[in-house]
Amino acid sequence: MTTASPASSGSSASPSGPGGVTKTPRGPATAPPGPRAQVRARVRRGLLRALPVSPAVVLLALFLAGPIGYCAYIAFTDLQLTGQAESSFVGLDNFREAFGDERFLNAVWLTLVFTVLSSIIGQNTLGLALATLMQRASKPVRTVTGAIVVTAWVLPEVVAGFLLYAFFRREGTLNAVLDALHLPSQNWLFTLPILAVSFANVWRGTAFSMLVYSAALNEIPKEITEAAQVDGASGWRRMWHITLPMIRRSIGTNLMLNTLQTLSVFGLIWVMTRGGPGNDSQTLPLFMYEQAFQKSMIGYGTAVALLLLLVGSLFSVVYMRLLRTEA
Repeated sequence: MTTASPASSGSSASPSGPGGVTKTPRGPATAPPGPRAQVRARVRRGLLRALPVSPAVVLLALFLAGPIGYCAYIAFTDLQLTGQAESSFVGLDNFREAFGDERFLNAVWLTLVFTVLSSIIGQNTLGLALATLMQRASKPVRTVTGAIVVTAWVLPEVVAGFLLYAFFRREGTLNAVLDALHLPSQNWLFTLPILAVSFANVWRGTAFSMLVYSAALNEIPKEITEAAQVDGASGWRRMWHITLPMIRRSIGTNLMLNTLQTLSVFGLIWVMTRGGPGNDSQTLPLFMYEQAFQKSMIGYGTAVALLLLLVGSLFSVVYMRLLRTEA
């Protein structure tokens, strides 16, 4: 009698585990992707994420980075509008001339004064005060006040300059009111020009701060202020210990935007004083315009513009670091 062998031709026996359960043999394990494959995968994911914003990046490169790069090149040349066949590379001569020019240093000082008075102190403080008062005012008062403040903001800069010129001039509205009150009057645009243009910028730009702070104050839960009021905290204590800490990020953002806008103000000052009398209200934008277009020194004027851009960048870095610290 023939005994069957455990394995017959054309078939194979599968090993059995405990209890007679047949074990299926597994194939070889899949090897993890190599370093190059991982790098390619990360690059592919980065490109897919950047694809939606690529049109904006291209536009910024064409219309922002491109002109700034060209201006940076011009700042190192002696390019002029008239009387010159071709320009030549002069290195840092334009910047050395600027820092050795007393008029440039005076323009830097007046720019800082104008920015601190009209933006950091004026627009910021008045905008917060208006936003706080309008929260407690009746609806008709809020509507009228908001319309007046926003109207000053939406006016073209040249129109606002003419209005404030008519207000501050020797025969203007301010002196007429002072004469009616038997108070001494003066030619404000001659005696205090930088203060006059600072006030004009406050009048024109406060609306933006008011809108920013109105939105921020509306986000504060009423339960917190009501609880502080029940605990006996006065209005100033609530403002200092509750309101300001809770809107500090809005304060930082508003300060940064207002500062950058104020540094570039040109039309308002040009219409009111043209930088005069003398150079008593000539900020950096007016000094740059005078050197580049009135004196035809494009290279020198562009160097001043780059320095103004550097000042704005320093302000931005300071504000961004403050916001990051608070976060």
